[in-house]
Amino acid sequence: MKIDWKRKLTSRKFWAAVAGFVSMLLLTIGKDAGVAQQVTGMIMASASLIAYIIGEGLADSADHGGSTDDADIYSADCGNACEIHYSKD
Repeated sequence: MKIDWKRKLTSRKFWAAVAGFVSMLLLTIGKDAGVAQQVTGMIMASASLIAYIIGEGLADSADHGGSTDDADIYSADCGNACEIHYSKD
């Protein structure tokens, strides 16, 4: 089974799971709750940036006739992190 990394890295659910895991890991090893909160915030901020960069790359690729795996980007939902929605022809 092939993992679609572009889709995975732009998923809010994926980044929420990563942030939750890391924050619980930090608390388990005895770090302060404030440290866990700061690390979680950094993970979610990074996720927004990563999703934006991938989304712009896919949009630029589509504009220049590149491949987007038979998908056209029609919107990006940016709340705490961006999630790109695809529409197949």
